[in-house]
Amino acid sequence: LTEPPGSLLAAEAMRAAGLLLAWALLCPAGTQQCHLTSPSGVLRFTDTHAEIRVPALHRVPSSLDPLYGLVRHCLDLIQQNPLPTELLRAALNDPGSVRTSQVVQYELGYIVCAAVALLFTVAVPVAGMCFCYCRSRRQCGGRLHAHRRSLSCRRHCLLACLSLTSLVILISVICALVTSQRVKGQMEPGLGAVPATLRTLRQHITNIPQVAPLSWQGVQMVVDQFEVPRQQIISDLGGLSWSVGLSIHEQLKAMTYAALADLQDRAGDLQTSLHHLQILNKTVRALAAARAELEPALRERRRRVVALLDDPRCTSCASVLGRAQSLELGADYSKVPSVEKVLKALAGLPRSDFAEMIRQGNGTFNSIPELAVERMAQVIQDLRDEMARMTEKVQSIADNFPLPDYTQPVSEALVKAEDRSQPYLQEVERFEHYRWIAGTVLCSIILLILACNVTGMALGAYGLSKREDPSDYECRGEAGAKFLLVGVGLAFLFSWLLILLVFATFLVGGNIQTLVCRNWVNQEIYKFIDTPGNLPPSMNLTRQLNLRRDSNLSAAYRECKSGAGLWEVLHLERSYDLDEHLKSPKYTADFQKRLGDFTARLGDVRLLRSEGRQDLETFAHSGVDEVDYRRFQEEMKNPVVQTSLSGLARNLEGLQKMQRNSTVAERLAAEARALWQMQNSTVQSQEALVAKLGESVQFLSRLAPHLQERVKTTLATIASVEARLPVQSQQILRQEIGCFMRKELRYFAQYLNWVGQTLREDVASCQPLATALDNGRVILCDRIADPWNAFWFSLGCCTFFLIPNIIFAIRLTKHFRPIRNRLM
Repeated sequence: LTEPPGSLLAAEAMRAAGLLLAWALLCPAGTQQCHLTSPSGVLRFTDTHAEIRVPALHRVPSSLDPLYGLVRHCLDLIQQNPLPTELLRAALNDPGSVRTSQVVQYELGYIVCAAVALLFTVAVPVAGMCFCYCRSRRQCGGRLHAHRRSLSCRRHCLLACLSLTSLVILISVICALVTSQRVKGQMEPGLGAVPATLRTLRQHITNIPQVAPLSWQGVQMVVDQFEVPRQQIISDLGGLSWSVGLSIHEQLKAMTYAALADLQDRAGDLQTSLHHLQILNKTVRALAAARAELEPALRERRRRVVALLDDPRCTSCASVLGRAQSLELGADYSKVPSVEKVLKALAGLPRSDFAEMIRQGNGTFNSIPELAVERMAQVIQDLRDEMARMTEKVQSIADNFPLPDYTQPVSEALVKAEDRSQPYLQEVERFEHYRWIAGTVLCSIILLILACNVTGMALGAYGLSKREDPSDYECRGEAGAKFLLVGVGLAFLFSWLLILLVFATFLVGGNIQTLVCRNWVNQEIYKFIDTPGNLPPSMNLTRQLNLRRDSNLSAAYRECKSGAGLWEVLHLERSYDLDEHLKSPKYTADFQKRLGDFTARLGDVRLLRSEGRQDLETFAHSGVDEVDYRRFQEEMKNPVVQTSLSGLARNLEGLQKMQRNSTVAERLAAEARALWQMQNSTVQSQEALVAKLGESVQFLSRLAPHLQERVKTTLATIASVEARLPVQSQQILRQEIGCFMRKELRYFAQYLNWVGQTLREDVASCQPLATALDNGRVILCDRIADPWNAFWFSLGCCTFFLIPNIIFAIRLTKHFRPIRNRLM
């Protein structure tokens, strides 16, 4: 069979493109890009400062805030002195050197208040006793001696004043009860928060360099995050060998497939050429034999036709006689070149099964990914083991981190503070319990005094309205006067207890506010601690906490409050070279060496065996291209018979119709039939053989000029591909391993960079320390001291307003009793 010229040109173009692509792929692998399945991504690590274990407390807005502000202003007026640094320094370093004048000078405002309280404590009970004495002598709180018109106005004025003072006392006592209850409500959780906060801080400090799954994240947690890149690298190692094999196959398949396709074309050329040569040889022999057989028959037929046409009886036969005389054979295929020598050279070919050979080569090449998995199994396992050893190397970051040198003293100091605070906290809790009881009882007495006032005023006013004559006795008015006197008696009786409770709570709460809270807010306390020599050696925080001598508590507090870590606050870079510990080669050198030293032959593919090569070489040198196919083509241009037998037969049939002699007509008809029989049998069969011969000659004539060049190119391409496949595979292997190594080293770099940033900024954050200090100020000052001071202030208002209350009540009792002498 023949191929159309268009398909052959397309095949040649495809082969040329395949060879060009093969040449391009045979360039050095270093020019190729990485073909790993995915680029290195961004690792996600656990946020080590996502949770705040010491919740920040804040001042809660309250309806009593104006009262708290008023009390603080009063205390600022009472205590206008700044923080007594000299006095505190002397008291802390040498208590015996403290002079009383220094204390008096600082506490002058409180001393004045103490004098007032003392005066009140003495004067009010003495006045009460004098009043009782006067009452026993019927000199005080008796009756009016005469009725005047102005008495009504005076009575109403006294009622209004007593009502006003009672209202002030009522408001004050309500504020005192509310603030007392608020102090009680805040004192218990506030006192409980002290050891809890100390324990939390100690736990935080202790866990900074250790694992803390349920507590604070520390250095060990940062180190444990190596599991993130480790798992990613192990996952990538699982697909490395298959990825390398696929990359080799993907990059070399065009070159290999083009060489196999070219080999398949040459094998096809061999098979097809042998087939056409056999056809050509057989057809030439058949044509020669048919010519030899046709020649005598054609000669005899020419003689008979010429004799018949030359007969005088044949009418108008002279016109056909010349054509009949030229009736002779045309093409002579005995003159064409013989191909028996070529067939002899190709005898027994092909000795190789090219189809099986190509299938095996294709299968071997396609199995490169599986071969890569097999050859790289051991190095993959070695790299997994190296990752386990690398985990131990990374652990050295946590083991060598110097935080324990700083956290251990802090932790011990917190333990001591927690242990020593327990007895004091218990005493404070007991004192607060007694204060609450005393405050509640005294507030209840004040409420009883107010009840007496209200009842006395109500009964007295009602009695006055029912009394027609001011001198008449009226029991309800008298009862009102007695209730007022009972309230007066209670006020005299308990006023000294009230003033003592007020002064005691005032002295404690006022000093807490002015000495501690005020200086805590403006950070004067931190400045005092920062000043060298203010604290005794036993309280030297720099030495006890193993801090640098140039450490500044105020600056450290501000840095901690802003979220800085101990690395920045303690300047640990002076004692620990973190950058040196985070150098990537320190951990990845063995990993890189194992991966860099790996080598494997993955491209040993046999595309053409020696017997197949010999077959193609034999085919190329068989002489197929030396046969002169133009001789065949020139001979095929000649017809089998020079004169057309069919045309001559039709001429004789035409002459038959023109004859008058029946004998001649019959002979012409017989000769015409003989010519048609020769044409339809012998000549047409030879023409069919000539057409078959033309197909083979056409194929071989097109193949022959390029046969040796094509076979030579194919063999050279196959040899080049077989030689370059191992080299190219090795180059791609090195390239892919290099890409993989760079990708995994980027994971290492991400982790080590994250470790450096986290250890410097986030891990071992001292923000909880600043938060605990702020919480302590909120608890002590905002939640305890403010309501505490509001309590004594409110109770003090009640106490001092009892004095006008007593005066107004005594003066008013006279108006509720009958007048002795009635004057108009």
